Amino acid sequence: MLLTLPYQVPAETCTTQSKMQPAERNALADASLALARKVQANDQPGVQAATIPEFAANFSGIASAITTVSPKLAGKNAEVEQVYMLDASGNARNADGTFPNAEFFCTLNGRNAEADFSIPGLPPGRYAFAMVDFTGSSPWTLSMLLRQDSAGSPWKLAGLFPKEDSAAGHDGLWYWRQGRTMAASKEPWVAYIYYQQAKQLLQPAVFVSSTHLESLRSEAASALPPEIANGISPDTPLVVNGADGTAFRFFSVTPDNGLHADKLDIAIHMQMDPSITDPAVAQKRNRDAMSAFLKLHPALRENFRGMWVFSEAPNRPAVTTVAAMNEIH
Repeated sequence: MLLTLPYQVPAETCTTQSKMQPAERNALADASLALARKVQANDQPGVQAATIPEFAANFSGIASAITTVSPKLAGKNAEVEQVYMLDASGNARNADGTFPNAEFFCTLNGRNAEADFSIPGLPPGRYAFAMVDFTGSSPWTLSMLLRQDSAGSPWKLAGLFPKEDSAAGHDGLWYWRQGRTMAASKEPWVAYIYYQQAKQLLQPAVFVSSTHLESLRSEAASALPPEIANGISPDTPLVVNGADGTAFRFFSVTPDNGLHADKLDIAIHMQMDPSITDPAVAQKRNRDAMSAFLKLHPALRENFRGMWVFSEAPNRPAVTTVAAMNEIH
């Protein structure tokens, strides 16, 4: 006896721009471009008026992002790169009343490639994701989550994700290639930082993945420095010993492009020694941590401009030290 199960309609569906009706695609692209230009012009009232009510009522976070990013976009040409329709109309609440993650799987032009969206706690609705490129000497991408509350109604902003497309004069693909080269040259720490920078530049928002990004993740994971094969975090710190035997516990080692120099910096967050209250002694400890790390991995000197160290502890202000490589001995 055969048991026939009812077909389960997916709660979320994705429509890529190539599958949209022209009028639908054009309306979405036009709305995205208009919003992006308001951000570029620092038109905060205009953006707020075009934001979903629950975010418009508490607009300070988006306003702060617009204030920061609008000068970076000044004078640049805006062009819609990609739009996706994300229909979560059938998204139902969990038993506890919360909304589950909404999962959208978007096949690109019938190829064996995908762009995927995993958006936590997304209420039911008709959404879209748009990417607007700002081209120029320092390109940026403004990605937006949009929502349409009823058929034919305006698309409104439900999330804003600005991102610089280059760091120290190079794009994400360059850092990916350099990471691969450094991994092959047995310089895993240089590769580790370059792979991180590649992801930062290539991923439009934290909830977006793709076949391309998954290949990057897999390649980076296979080239991890042995010391952090099981991860690096406050719970599993990397322990680096100084010349005098002091143990420095690193929580993270990441790229930093804050100075916009011709090379990246390295940013290290590490555990503070709470017994140190003298600022000068605390600064020396940070510099000693820099020296200890560079002595273990001297190739970092030639590939990066300098280092930042942030010593952190609960309920204490961080101790921050920055130095160029030629200042670290």
